[in-house]
Amino acid sequence: MGLFSSLSEKLNHVFSKITSRGTLTELEIKQAMREIRVALLEADVNFNVVKDFVSRVSEKAVGSEIIKSLTPGRQVVKVVNDELTALLGGAHSKLEVSSKPPTVIMMCGLQGAGKTTFCGKLALYLTKQGKKPLLTACDIYRPAAINQLKVVGKSVNAEVFDRAAQKPAKTAKEAVEYALSKGYDTVIIDTAGRLHINEELMDELIEIKKAVAPAEILLTVDSMTGQDAVTVAAAFNEKLDITGVVLTKLDGDTRGGAALSIRAVTGKPVKLCGTGEKPGDIEPFYPDRMASRILGMGDVLTLIEKAQEAVTEEEMVKMEKRLRESKFTLDDYLLQFKSLKKMGDMRELIAMVPGLSGRVKGDVEIDERRIELFKAIIQSMTKYEREHPDVIKASRRKRIAAGSGTSIQDVNRLLKQFEQTKEMMKSLKGGKFKPGSKFGF
Repeated sequence: MGLFSSLSEKLNHVFSKITSRGTLTELEIKQAMREIRVALLEADVNFNVVKDFVSRVSEKAVGSEIIKSLTPGRQVVKVVNDELTALLGGAHSKLEVSSKPPTVIMMCGLQGAGKTTFCGKLALYLTKQGKKPLLTACDIYRPAAINQLKVVGKSVNAEVFDRAAQKPAKTAKEAVEYALSKGYDTVIIDTAGRLHINEELMDELIEIKKAVAPAEILLTVDSMTGQDAVTVAAAFNEKLDITGVVLTKLDGDTRGGAALSIRAVTGKPVKLCGTGEKPGDIEPFYPDRMASRILGMGDVLTLIEKAQEAVTEEEMVKMEKRLRESKFTLDDYLLQFKSLKKMGDMRELIAMVPGLSGRVKGDVEIDERRIELFKAIIQSMTKYEREHPDVIKASRRKRIAAGSGTSIQDVNRLLKQFEQTKEMMKSLKGGKFKPGSKFGF
């Protein structure tokens, strides 16, 4: 399923009804607005947020220039998209950087929101951007919290500063001094969480804030907790004046209401989100891209970024040259499969493709299995066969199938799809690609 999938489905159902008509009456638009309102409430979006959102959309959607336009349905969808982007925060909000290093980022949140894990993800994210972060253990109450941060730190190759049970504000101050002396440009402070908000917790966080004057106070919110997350965010913001929110578990089967309500309730932007369990599963939060994803319009920019991370520029240049010389081989095809695997979950990737979002159901698992199957088949071929697929006739196909634990039909299917992919890439290269051309799988 994944975040917003149920909401996306319902909104797409509403849109399909209004975009299929040549004209729209005010009554039909109002009916669509009622359905959008119900869909948002069922997705656990804050009641007041829904009320304001629907009234803003309705006001713009029933304007005479929309009703009289040639494509009124599409114009209404555009209004919803614009308002959803605004609701999520409008423009992307970057992390602040101090004019004088180190930049201090204070992470706070309730226990169980995934704060310590996110500290590690953030350290890796900043390292990839050329920064040198220091993790700091300031959760002295939860058993094994410091150890957990050390394990997380080791997994992302980041040093962890700790002073055991010493007062957290003192530890934070010493960490900043240590960072200065050792050339760290960022200090990420993992503060204590509680199962619920209490004065003691807040007083301690206020002390840390006074001691180190953080550039960012990021509240970690579990996006699966729905409206509770919004209540928590409002309480932390009131006491600490947070600078932003990070959403964890954004890959979960959740209704997504918290993500849609937090900005409106706190006035503070969502800056980053955790999209999986691996240390690298962290993304900047782009309101416009998220709105597109929710409305089933795909998210091409994030897809391109994932592809750039998975395939090096050198590999791209090499493949482009081989295509130009018509030397695209099964080894290149295998590299494509490996790159796809690196890009992440197939279901998520397909949901980012405009037009495919919302249509993806159980067949994705088959695609995942088929990729593994195809990899096994290619790896069972000789180097010569991979470079000259034309020589793979009946007897060779039989041997390859036996060697890869697959059937001759599977080998035939792979070779056929390899040829189709080669053709498609040739047409792409010549600018002749037509929508609907078949791609490998």
